[in-house]
Amino acid sequence: MPNVAAVPRAHAAIRPFYINGEWREGSEGEVDNNFNPATGEVCAVVAQASAQDVDEAIAAAHSARLAWRKVLVGEREAILLKAADIIAERADEIRDIIIEETGSTLLKAPWEVGYAVDCLRSAAAWTRQAQGETFPACAPGQMGMTVRQPLGVIAGIAPFNSPLLLSMKKVAFALASGNTFILKPSEYAPLTGLILAEIFEAAGLPKGVFNVVPGSADNVGKRLVADPRVRMITFTGSERVGKLLAAECGKYMKKVTLELGGKSPLVVLDDADLAYAVDAAAFGIFYHQGQVCMSNSRIIVEEGMYESFCEAFVEKAKAVLVGDPRNADTVVGPLIRPEQCAFIAGQISEAVDMGAKLLCGGTYEGSYFQPTVLTDVTPQMRIYGEESFGPVTSIYCARDFDHAVELANDTHYGLSSAIVTNDLQKAMMFSELSDAGMIHINDTTISDEPHITFGGTGDSGFGREGGRASMEEMTEVKWVTIQTGKREFPF
Repeated sequence: MPNVAAVPRAHAAIRPFYINGEWREGSEGEVDNNFNPATGEVCAVVAQASAQDVDEAIAAAHSARLAWRKVLVGEREAILLKAADIIAERADEIRDIIIEETGSTLLKAPWEVGYAVDCLRSAAAWTRQAQGETFPACAPGQMGMTVRQPLGVIAGIAPFNSPLLLSMKKVAFALASGNTFILKPSEYAPLTGLILAEIFEAAGLPKGVFNVVPGSADNVGKRLVADPRVRMITFTGSERVGKLLAAECGKYMKKVTLELGGKSPLVVLDDADLAYAVDAAAFGIFYHQGQVCMSNSRIIVEEGMYESFCEAFVEKAKAVLVGDPRNADTVVGPLIRPEQCAFIAGQISEAVDMGAKLLCGGTYEGSYFQPTVLTDVTPQMRIYGEESFGPVTSIYCARDFDHAVELANDTHYGLSSAIVTNDLQKAMMFSELSDAGMIHINDTTISDEPHITFGGTGDSGFGREGGRASMEEMTEVKWVTIQTGKREFPF
């Protein structure tokens, strides 16, 4: 295991959770240890919500919803902007918490904090833009219009990989559109969710509008889905859990948005700049240890560039520093848990046994997995279509542009894709032909901004997040007609 210095902190006190403006240790006294992936040590002891606690959180959010929807947009805007300022003031502290509980490197954690600030400010701007439309009517003297109204109570289930970013994207726009919110943070990253409660409390958010309930899927997740007072579930996580959630929400006719996994392709054509393509591909798979749903875990290179790209990319991968996430030079830190390393090693071992070539990496120690590059991967191997969620990528040789597109689309996922080329016509053709929900030209597959629509197709989920998309997902449209004069009725 790389040499990692533990950060001494006092962890004896139980971290309470937040319901209806109050900090609680849970009705049944259950707690869970939160581990630092870099050291394996306990970094916090967190109170766990019981079924009763979740019911109380739902009741609080439901009770607060009508008053919150009546709050003037300028007041909602001011609270969101104040929350953004508080995060900016506490940026170093929040960065350290993200590093400690998720193993994020200094390349990633400060960016995530900055994104949260930007997300709040973006959502604050959208408070004034919940727009409807007017329509001409066929009936004499009648006009029609649509208005957007908040759903009421929304519950969000956040992942561990970017807990602040992916929680904030859900919470900020829900609050901006006049909804109340219940957050279930990841069981691997509860501290970030609790920090959000502190921030919104300090920003003056009324009691009950925002609640945080850490705990298991059985105690928290299932109750949020089943309760009719919760009008919508917004989830980021694995394909397996997303499909279960979709089925459960369907049973209760509950609105759901799902941002799931990916097996995102980066296509490199013969005319690309080799060094730039290698840099883009390396960032796209080694950033945050490959624990990004958009990571380019498949690199598809046109035949004329293939050999030189493989050689240069392997050289780049071998130079990537693996180690302490608090070291400014570290690129790849720890995966969230050692079990994930064992899972990835199983994928690689099977692929090699079936004929794949391991060009570098493939080994791990503790939670640290070495940057790994494979070639000659075939559809019969699990790693061809199964998400790894680690610093592992496979390089494929495409005969030509058409074959590259075919390989790029050969996946049940459809989150992100990218192409590196100097041929504008082929770049635009790729953007049209790619089955992914997001296409990036002359860039990597990883890109996200809070005001721009984000989401995928296929098993990468459905629904969209960010800006107008979030505001539309988190509100419902109501049709209103106005009759001037007296309408003539047939009887």
